[in-house]
Amino acid sequence: MNKPLVGALAALFLAAGTAPAGALTATEEPAQTARQAPSTSAAKLAKDPKNARAADFAGTVALSNCSGSVVRMPDSQDQDPALVLSNGHCLESGMPGAGDVVVDEPSSRTFDLLNAEGGEIASLKATKIAYATMTDTDISLYELGTTYADIESEHGIKALELSADHPEQGKAIDVVSGYWKRIYSCEIDGFVHELREADWTWKDSVRYTPACDTIGGTSGSPVVDSASGKVVAVNNTGNESGGECTMNNPCEVDENGKVTVREGINYAQQTYGITKCIGTGNKVDLGLPGCELPKPQ
Repeated sequence: MNKPLVGALAALFLAAGTAPAGALTATEEPAQTARQAPSTSAAKLAKDPKNARAADFAGTVALSNCSGSVVRMPDSQDQDPALVLSNGHCLESGMPGAGDVVVDEPSSRTFDLLNAEGGEIASLKATKIAYATMTDTDISLYELGTTYADIESEHGIKALELSADHPEQGKAIDVVSGYWKRIYSCEIDGFVHELREADWTWKDSVRYTPACDTIGGTSGSPVVDSASGKVVAVNNTGNESGGECTMNNPCEVDENGKVTVREGINYAQQTYGITKCIGTGNKVDLGLPGCELPKPQ
């Protein structure tokens, strides 16, 4: 996984196989020596003048150990409680086991809200984990104690909108990390029938072209379609050292069971399916028609 960073000592434990990647609490601090120089909006504008918009950090958030974003559904209303999207493996309680689903669990987690330039302009607070899982996908949705209208009026920030459509191969994308204040730009290289990592299996995952060389701490970053500006996926993992289907070394498995390992390649989980599971008032409703998110056992 594009795991949270926990410092040199924890890295040694991970290398020795004594602790699972990403299993840290919200109180642990990142290794400051690994921090990358942030991208700038000007650099993005120069990247491709044909893009309809240039990606920036507005609406993204930094968690204590990961990245995320304030998101809304196509039918969300301004007075609805706002939602924050990140990865299931970024939960403050640790990584959910295979088959586990978290619904409506109280949470007081805080998120640093960023403006377009990557400046931290506010602290947002959750009231609950609305939904989280690492089964079939790797997502967490936090419900905030504030509305989209409040965030826009108080901080001038609009939420990112989730696309209701399946992303397309070859499309230009931007992976926007609020944790590192860094933007990775590449294309969707393809889709993976099953992506397996340790105990977890994810379906129809997005594979990036090599330019999106995401690192620890980018977990939970929104993957934004460069043309529309809508979120099409959430960044979650990459094969770090060529291992096969092990922690930090996911493998691809096709419909016939053939296993492929792509060292150095990174992946994301599609998000269009989330839009089919959010009902009136921005509430998660797993019984809605077309909702295929895993349900609690």
